[in-house]
Amino acid sequence: MSTLPRTIKNFFKVGVWEYFHQMNHIGDTKAGTLIGIDKFGNKFFENTEELPLRTRWVDYAKHDYDAYVSLHPRDNVVVIEGAHIEPGWHAWISYVVDKAPTEDKLLETKLRRWETPTVIPNLTFSRGAYKPYSTTKPKLSAWEPRAAPRR
Repeated sequence: MSTLPRTIKNFFKVGVWEYFHQMNHIGDTKAGTLIGIDKFGNKFFENTEELPLRTRWVDYAKHDYDAYVSLHPRDNVVVIEGAHIEPGWHAWISYVVDKAPTEDKLLETKLRRWETPTVIPNLTFSRGAYKPYSTTKPKLSAWEPRAAPRR
């Protein structure tokens, strides 16, 4: 949480609508410059006048902090997905690199050979979940009683 003078200052910088949006989704008021937007629609901001390690933040396109449940349209199964941040933006927001992916050629967003163009959903707890099976002969077997015929 921030101090009252800082909150009032940011209120006048960002406006009424953005103030309530930030308080509802971030829980704090922040004013800064928009650095970039990733392919998921997340907006990344920076303000170098803030306290250390509070200078960068993200405004998520989907404001679900935890994994959310949705219905997969094709299979009609429940899909559990989470928040998505691209690796380059994650490195920038975590202070691993100094330059944002919009400025750094190595971190810029592009489709690599091994990437799929869409996000593969997490199918845990659904019918499409991975279920391993064993190809080895079991060491134990069920006991089957054999009764000797009566004479």
